[in-house]
Amino acid sequence: MSDDFDDLKAAMTAATPEPDAAKKAANLVLAEENFARLQESMIERRPMFERGLMARLGHGVKTMLNVMTTRVGLTLTTGLVAVGLVLVLPVGKGLLRPPVELVAPGTAVVSVDKDGAVVEERDAGSTLGNESIADALEDPAPVVQRQAEAQLADDLAAPEAMVAEESFAAPSPAQSLGRSRGESELLMVPDAKRLVVPSDVIVAPESDTEAFANAEESSLKVTLEEPVSTFSIDVDTASYSVVRSSLTRGMLPPREAVRVEEMMNYFPYDYPESTGPDPFEPTITVMPSPWNAGTNLVHIGIQGDLPLVEDRPPLNLVFLIDTSGSMQDANKLPLLQQSFRLMLAELRPEDEVSIVTYAGSAGQVLEPTPAAERTKIIDALSRLSAGGSTAGQAGLQQAYQAAEGMAEDGEITRVILATDGDFNVGISDPELLKDFVAEKRESGTYLSVLGFGRGNLDDATMQALAQNGNGTAAYIDTLAEARKVLVDQLSGALFPIANDVKIQVEFNPAEIAEYRLVGYETRALRREDFNNDRVDAGEIGAGHTVTAIYEVTPVGSDSVRSGPLRYGGAEVVGERGELGFFKMRYKMPGEDVSQLIEEAILRDQGRVSADAEFSVAIAGFGQLLRGSDYLGAWSWGDAIDLATRARGEDVFGYRAEAVTLMRLAESLSK
Repeated sequence: MSDDFDDLKAAMTAATPEPDAAKKAANLVLAEENFARLQESMIERRPMFERGLMARLGHGVKTMLNVMTTRVGLTLTTGLVAVGLVLVLPVGKGLLRPPVELVAPGTAVVSVDKDGAVVEERDAGSTLGNESIADALEDPAPVVQRQAEAQLADDLAAPEAMVAEESFAAPSPAQSLGRSRGESELLMVPDAKRLVVPSDVIVAPESDTEAFANAEESSLKVTLEEPVSTFSIDVDTASYSVVRSSLTRGMLPPREAVRVEEMMNYFPYDYPESTGPDPFEPTITVMPSPWNAGTNLVHIGIQGDLPLVEDRPPLNLVFLIDTSGSMQDANKLPLLQQSFRLMLAELRPEDEVSIVTYAGSAGQVLEPTPAAERTKIIDALSRLSAGGSTAGQAGLQQAYQAAEGMAEDGEITRVILATDGDFNVGISDPELLKDFVAEKRESGTYLSVLGFGRGNLDDATMQALAQNGNGTAAYIDTLAEARKVLVDQLSGALFPIANDVKIQVEFNPAEIAEYRLVGYETRALRREDFNNDRVDAGEIGAGHTVTAIYEVTPVGSDSVRSGPLRYGGAEVVGERGELGFFKMRYKMPGEDVSQLIEEAILRDQGRVSADAEFSVAIAGFGQLLRGSDYLGAWSWGDAIDLATRARGEDVFGYRAEAVTLMRLAESLSK
């Protein structure tokens, strides 16, 4: 057997020709030519039964999963699927293709290859691929999608085609996000120059559409010409939280976002409580102005009584929650859900909660439920998700309907709207919303507004709703702020002790040459509104404090800004030593006729407390942020020194935080 094998091996060796080096070299050249020719033929896409891009991708994934079942195979397959998804998603397409802009017909369009050579020059009215430019202008998205699908196989076969020339560089994410309305949206179409899309065809998402309710800074008044000042009180705090949000993000807040009265009223003060029949009484202090020598401040502090919590009536709450697409950020709907969980712990078992949401259309996701069923309420909150447009009008209508069904005699019913304020379906104009809410408040159901998030915060709408819904407006940027508003100050936020609170001060021209009200620009009233009980004004809740400050210039002071009039011969009359006369009107909840409080303002009235000084420091802080013309040389450092000196006990750390914010503002202002 062994001999036969050896004989066979010898015969095969003898039959094998000797190596031919020349023929081997020729065969290698032929193989390279065939390979190059076959590569060129791959420009045509392979026919496949699945016509769509997603179907083809799915078929490939299925095949890989059937063949590659080892751990290594599965790892490689997963990686390829991830790459495929990047290619399919719009972001992936943007990474692979140069940007294109569409132009109107009649414009010359030049196409170039990857080396920059001109391969085609045509009119914009001619075809682009299999679609016309006119069709693309009417509805460009389908055209781009079909071209992207057609190009995908070619890109995979020729990776070098994916690398755009420097002149074709796609915009960075920051550039794309920073595009404003009216600028062109970039579409990714291969092998074409950049084409401009008209702004009415495709609109890039706006990165900042915030709108704030404010007015020009209160001007200086000449007492002889305009001795009476009238305004509605304000206990809202939203502006301070917005200012904090901006500063902690490393930027100064927009000037229009700064409402000085809301910054002052953010802090709790220990003003004296009422000793008479009224639910509060004013504390008036006259003190030197820290920012202008030769002027004084008339500081007015009001402390609302805080009834015993055990005596409060049952509470009916309708949580009206914005679940539109703009609420998906972590500091919006997720923070909102956490905030309401904190609030639930403060409710009594007999209180009731209902939840209404709105996004595209409104709906009640939780029927009136006793607060004792906390798990059921939390489950309903947890199931909420963001998506759709903002049907604010429909949401408000359904919320008020739910509130009316819950209300009973002797109970307090309130709608709490939680939103970023981006109303874009139904009523969206603040004035129309104001009228709608004003009609509903007559039923006894009040509306409070909680703002969340930045970027598209519609503060103007929130203010219009809260002011006309007999409620308060707050902005929640952190869970700590949620605790302050919905836990520590829950009684003040939900239980009113006085409605339509107005203040009027008449200054004595014999003592005061000029004056100005610090803040309250959006709360100004006409002189005749003070005695008109039909005119709406602000509310004070249980335990609320209100602060107002006038800067006054005594007659004869070197700080008088207005010069004498040639024909101003009016005789100056008034009591000496009396700077002015203070009046305040309010209504008890449920009543239609107002009560009046009044007293004279004297030269050396009151005792300057740490609370008064700290509120003055915050008033100065707000004016600095607004770029006030009335502070002279008073600086950030002066505000910091005054606030630090008057910080006091500061149980919750709010005042220490304010000093930190002042330091941040000082640094950012440089």
